[in-house]
Amino acid sequence: MQIPPERLDQIAHRFAELEARMASGTLEGDAFVQASRDYAELEPVAKVAARVKAAREEIAGLEAMLADPEMRAMAEEELAAQRRQLPELEHRLAIAMLPRDSADNRPAMLEIRAGTGGDEAALFAGDLYRMYERYAGEQGWKVEPVSMNASEVGGFKEIVANVAGQGVFAKLKFESGVHRVQRVPETESGGRIHTSAATVAVLPEPDEVDVQIDQNDLKIDTYRASGAGGQHVNTTDSAIRITHLPTGTVVTCQDARSQHKNKEKAMQVLRARLYEAQREASEGAEAEARRAMVGSGDRSERIRTYNFPQGRVTDHRIGLTLHKLPDILAGPGLGELVDALIAEDEAKRLAAMEG
Repeated sequence: MQIPPERLDQIAHRFAELEARMASGTLEGDAFVQASRDYAELEPVAKVAARVKAAREEIAGLEAMLADPEMRAMAEEELAAQRRQLPELEHRLAIAMLPRDSADNRPAMLEIRAGTGGDEAALFAGDLYRMYERYAGEQGWKVEPVSMNASEVGGFKEIVANVAGQGVFAKLKFESGVHRVQRVPETESGGRIHTSAATVAVLPEPDEVDVQIDQNDLKIDTYRASGAGGQHVNTTDSAIRITHLPTGTVVTCQDARSQHKNKEKAMQVLRARLYEAQREASEGAEAEARRAMVGSGDRSERIRTYNFPQGRVTDHRIGLTLHKLPDILAGPGLGELVDALIAEDEAKRLAAMEG
C-alpha cells in the first residue's frame, strides 16, 4: 500500500504544528491534555513517514546517479538495498496509519472470574492473575488490585485490578473471553485430566470527565465484609455495594479497611463498566467491525486453552499453538501471544482497507 507524497507532507506538517504547540507553553488544562494525546498518537506515524520520505528521496537521487559512468556501480549497489528496504517501510507506515481504537492508550480494568470447575477454576483464575501481573511488570506497568474474593483453597473466585501504563488497553484488549485449562488437579488421586475455566474481561478505564454519573442514580448499600480476604474488616460495615439504577450495573468492594476507600474503588470499577457500555453503543458498526477482526470481545467466547499435560497453549481465534506453557504463565511468554493477536488484527484491517 503506497502512501501518496502529499499525504507524507500532510503528516509532517501536522506533526510540526503539534510540536510547536506543545513547546509554546501556552496550553493549559483540557487543551494541553488533548494536544498531548494527539502528539502521542501521531508521533510514531510521523517518524515512519519521515523514513519513507527519506528513502524515496534517496532512491530518486541514486537513480539520477546512474547516468554517471563513474558513479554507476556504487549507485546500483546502494539502489538495490534501498529498493529492498522501501516496501517494508511503506508497509509499516500503512499499519501505523490504520485507525486506532480511541481507548488504546488508556489504562485498563482487568476482571478475572472463576468459571466452571469449582476449586480448580479458582486456582486457575489465580494463575491467570499472576500471569498478567508478571507480564505487566515486563512492560513497566503498575497493577493495583481493586477488589478480590479469594478462594479458601487458593486463587480467586473473582479479582478486579487496575493496570496503568503506556498502551495497556491496546495490548490487553484481546484477552477478554473464556480461558480454559486442562490439567490434573492436585486433589485428583486417579490422575484424570479435568477441564475448568475462568472468564477474563479487560475494560478501558475512563477519566472522570468521560463518564458523568448522577449521584441520584446510585443506590449505595453498606454491609460487613466476609469470606476469604475480608476477615480484617468484618467487624464494621465497611463493605460497599453500588447499584447504578438506570442500567442495573452492580459493583461491590470489601477489601479496604475503610468504607470511603471501598466506595472509591467501587466507583472506579463502575465508571469503567459504564464507559465500555457507552463505547459499544456510540461506536456501533465500527465497533462491530473491529471486534470481528480477531474476536468479539464477548466474555462468553472461548478464546484460549492451556493444556498442562502437553505443555501447550492454543489461541483458538488465530489458530496459534505454542508449546511454551510455563513461560507463558510466568509472564514473559505471554508477549508472543499478545503480539501475534495484534499483528493478525492489523493485517486483517489493512486488507479490509485495501479491498
